[in-house]
Amino acid sequence: MKTDFTFRFDRYASVSEMPEDEQRLVEQAELACTTAHAPYSNFHVGAAALLESGRVVIGSNQESEVYPAGICAERNLLFHHQAMSPDDRILKLAIASDPSERECYPCGICRQVLVDVEKRQGRPIRVIMSGAGSATAVDSTKDLLPFTFEL
Repeated sequence: MKTDFTFRFDRYASVSEMPEDEQRLVEQAELACTTAHAPYSNFHVGAAALLESGRVVIGSNQESEVYPAGICAERNLLFHHQAMSPDDRILKLAIASDPSERECYPCGICRQVLVDVEKRQGRPIRVIMSGAGSATAVDSTKDLLPFTFEL
């Protein structure tokens, strides 16, 4: 039996079309790119998450000479947040990159970790993927990875 999978997403031709809180979150993700350590790929990625408390936390990609010992911006943010304040749930997470020639989408590992965190916190995480002045957003991480790994 064949089955279809569909999902909804918001497409913004310009970040300025987004709600103000999401525009600010994208700006924070763009600023987080400046803390990236990416001497090998020269692809700086930043992530910013709006927490239930109203706080914003950031992460950036960190590369190592001992590839694959580096970490993506999203996982850097998520793991730090889970270690420091796991009860302050993530409402929204924005991703940006420098250079920003296109929207920045999470890799497969980050998609799985995003789903794991969403499941653990019992609340959807809106993910905003920005770049080149535009953005695409989904209301749940499950929209990014419909077939997740589960033990």
